[in-house]
Amino acid sequence: MATAKKAPAKKAAPAKKVAPAAKAAPAKKAAAPAKKVAAKAATPAKKAAPAKKVAAKAAAPAKKRTVNAAFMKALTPSAALAAVVGATPLPRTEVVSKLWVYIKKNKLQDAVNKRMINADAKLKEVFGKVQVSMFEMAGLIGKHLK
Repeated sequence: MATAKKAPAKKAAPAKKVAPAAKAAPAKKAAAPAKKVAAKAATPAKKAAPAKKVAAKAAAPAKKRTVNAAFMKALTPSAALAAVVGATPLPRTEVVSKLWVYIKKNKLQDAVNKRMINADAKLKEVFGKVQVSMFEMAGLIGKHLK
């Protein structure tokens, strides 16, 4: 029985199999770049596919956007803010709009960096600083609305 096990091992001839495997490895390496080229060719098709989905979504009837009630709730401005936007209760969106009208009318936007607002006497009471970023402005206004 031991000879039967050795006999198939001799028939396998591992030395002969190593040589074809070595030849097959470079063939795989050559095939790999071909796959990459095929993958690159397939990539634009993948990019085009989402555009089709967007077109399909655009064709579907669009839902009407609902407005957040918190933005539309009329709030009473503080005395300092009322000097700029008026004393009547206004939604936050209107307060910001009126502030921008005031800023542009009085040319308070910084000439070099348009993101910065140079506060005059009225706005300094609201902002608490001489110069404020337009991104900070909404947060500072929130403290003056009730």
